[in-house]
Amino acid sequence: MSEFDLVIRNAHCATAADVFDADIGIKDGRIVALAQGLKSAEGTEEIDAAGRWVLPGGIDGHCHLDQPMNDGSKMADDFLSGTRSAACGGTTTVLPFACQFKGQSLRDAVEDYHRRAKGKASIDYTFHLIVSDPTPDVLNRELPELIKEGYTSFKIYMTYDDLKLNDREVIDVLAVARDHGAMVMVHAENTDCIAWLTERLLKAGHTAPRFHAQSRPMLVEREATHRAISFAELVDVPILIVHVSGREAIEQIRWAQGNGLRIYGETCPQYLFLTADDLGLDDEHDHSHGAKCICSPPPRDKANQQVVWDGLESGVFQVFSSDHAPFTFEGPEGKYAAGADASFDKIPNGVPGLETRLPLLFSHGVLTGRIDICQFVALTSTNVAKMYGLYPKKGSIAIGADADLTIWDTGLDRVIRNADLHHNVDYTPYEGIPVSAWPTLTLSRGKTVWANGQYHGQAGHGQFLHCELPTPARPKSRGQKP
Repeated sequence: MSEFDLVIRNAHCATAADVFDADIGIKDGRIVALAQGLKSAEGTEEIDAAGRWVLPGGIDGHCHLDQPMNDGSKMADDFLSGTRSAACGGTTTVLPFACQFKGQSLRDAVEDYHRRAKGKASIDYTFHLIVSDPTPDVLNRELPELIKEGYTSFKIYMTYDDLKLNDREVIDVLAVARDHGAMVMVHAENTDCIAWLTERLLKAGHTAPRFHAQSRPMLVEREATHRAISFAELVDVPILIVHVSGREAIEQIRWAQGNGLRIYGETCPQYLFLTADDLGLDDEHDHSHGAKCICSPPPRDKANQQVVWDGLESGVFQVFSSDHAPFTFEGPEGKYAAGADASFDKIPNGVPGLETRLPLLFSHGVLTGRIDICQFVALTSTNVAKMYGLYPKKGSIAIGADADLTIWDTGLDRVIRNADLHHNVDYTPYEGIPVSAWPTLTLSRGKTVWANGQYHGQAGHGQFLHCELPTPARPKSRGQKP
């Protein structure tokens, strides 16, 4: 019997800490050897990386797949198409959300989401929870039980009428996280400010997509971020502020980290590659493009793109996720589920990005020198695995780790085109953006799911992962209060 099922030769490897050259021996879906000049027996498959970068598979710690909606819209990607798209872009683990609606048992939400995922995923997955109705039974029984069963992270919202928690509810949920060691993700925007601005914009007849950005200026994100940080300090619990869009929220996070608080930051491609201009600047009744780019918080201006890049480079952000929210542009269940002339507040929030997340950051971050290769691995894989209790099984190239690996082609001359992508969405907001890197091979537990431009994944290969309690590193100190 062969010692290895697969050997990847001449790999130029990077982890979050090191760069090294090695052959990688894989057996039964795990990495079992790292050495130069590995010997393999007859029958062992071999792949020559030819000195190209070999990295841990990406882990998308924030994406939405087949999440039930209550506004007439429906997500275009389920676990079949979503994990296919992820694999084709170098991602080997996804963490979407089991969403509790108000009045629903949290346990029922989890069971429903397992039914939606069963037998469809081609790469591994686990669930975050969304807690929208923290009743005494949820806080005292359901949530602690689910944490013990391996659902160790959950998201809470400070906006959206059907999901938002009030301040006391936020504090109660944070207290459960502290008592049981879970990680809380916070969507930080001030809901009352948004409602006040939206009401006045609509009364003035300003309904087009571009007014979405005016209804959610940076100050509503800044205020809610400050409040979330204050609650976390009060309760003494780490939190992750998700999809941070620009300077004002970043200043709050940097201050908290500089004062020793366990506050983590996540940002997304839309805040590096889109601006408020993409929501539309001309005809205020022209919905032809702006609706495609509506997300919350909204993209800011060019100056804020640089601030977000600086945050990635300096360590303010620990996680880079897609926040993939796959609503089609055409059709009755997508962006215009409320009608072709729907006002900005009725257009489903979110943009697709599972497949393009890694190529965009590699091309415009690593290959331009904005971040180094180890930072790339940390932001897109290792830190995510540590934060959500998947490390060291996921997120590294190490003996005993799952053989979730990507081989990268660089020096490419191509642009992103939706026609080349593998999701079920009829557009990408990143259409036409040049990329010079893309995975040529993606392995999920040693099985090829993407190679040389062809998808090879199989529905049902992906396994559900029960998470351990997270152990993220304390953020580095970043100075004093601004």
